[in-house]
Amino acid sequence: LYFSAQEGILIFYHIKDLQYEIKICADISQPISSLIFSPDYTSLLLVTDQGTVYSYRPAHSGEAVKLLDTSSSCFVAADFFIPEKNYCVSVTISGEVQVWSLEDGTFLSKINLGIEVHV
Repeated sequence: LYFSAQEGILIFYHIKDLQYEIKICADISQPISSLIFSPDYTSLLLVTDQGTVYSYRPAHSGEAVKLLDTSSSCFVAADFFIPEKNYCVSVTISGEVQVWSLEDGTFLSKINLGIEVHV
C-alpha cells in the first residue's frame, strides 16, 4: 500500500497477515495530490497541485525523479500515455496537452484543445 503524507512524503506499508512494515520511499517536499501507477505497475507518478510530476520506480527503491515542472502553466492533471509505458501526458487548464518522456523528463510534443479543462 502506497500513500502520501501532507508534507510530500511517499510511504509504503508492506502488510502480510497481521504484521506490517513501514518504509519512507521518497520526500519531494511538496504536497502530493495524486499517485498514479503505470499499467504494468513498474512506475508510480507523484503529482503535486503546484504542477510538478515525479517518477518513482518501486523495484529500484531509489529517490523520486522530477520529470516535469509545469507550475507556470496552470497544471490540471497527468497520467501515463497508454499503450506506451515510457511516456506521460499532462494537461493545463487552458487545454494544452503535453507529452513527456518518463526516462528523463524531456518535453516531446503538445497540442492545444482550444477549450478550458477542469478535473
